[in-house]
Amino acid sequence: MKAVLFDFSGTLFRIEPVTTWLRAALDATGTTLSQDEFSLRAAELTAAGALPGGPDPQRVPPGLAGLWESRDRSAELHQAAYTGLARQVELPDPALYDALYARHKAPLAWSPYPDTAEVLATLHARGIGVGVVSNIGWDLRPVFRTHGVDPYVDGYTLSYEHGIQKPDVRIFRAACAALGQDPRETLMVGDSRHADGGARDLGCAVHFVDHLPAAERPDALLPVLDLAR
Repeated sequence: MKAVLFDFSGTLFRIEPVTTWLRAALDATGTTLSQDEFSLRAAELTAAGALPGGPDPQRVPPGLAGLWESRDRSAELHQAAYTGLARQVELPDPALYDALYARHKAPLAWSPYPDTAEVLATLHARGIGVGVVSNIGWDLRPVFRTHGVDPYVDGYTLSYEHGIQKPDVRIFRAACAALGQDPRETLMVGDSRHADGGARDLGCAVHFVDHLPAAERPDALLPVLDLAR
């Protein structure tokens, strides 16, 4: 393998818990909730799937179904989909919906998996191209810079910048082209069998990891170092 492509959320980084996310938005807007109401709203937001990178919605309202399916094709669609889900939950201040969306884009709302830096740095040192290919509606580069791993990434291919989302082979083709590498000599690493598995249709090898909290997945990326020799 001459290059490795990585998914972002659930593969290299993990979003903060819903409770932390909600608490940050409350602080940003100066809103207070009783403990009982806080717990209730956090549970409702979890069920709604309103936190990007968090649990999927238990049910997508019919009026949001089309938006949900195409959410990663543009920044506008992404924000509309997730704030639409959040608005299924009654919050005391309308400003909270925008605050919640803004919070999930904050670099400190994301934590790298324990082995992320080691794996990216080792691949970079070996001269293996490293790319990030993500279904997302905003620029995740500041997350990588804040956590000190941006120097190990040679290219970012983000769905909202291309108007294409995984599993469409065109986004994997663009990611390989950004690294100047043949898909047949490229490994795709991700947590979604459906989305990331689309790389197989282009000829890439594929390796999957589980989308778990960071503390529960200390070394799942390490096998990539053997696969990419």
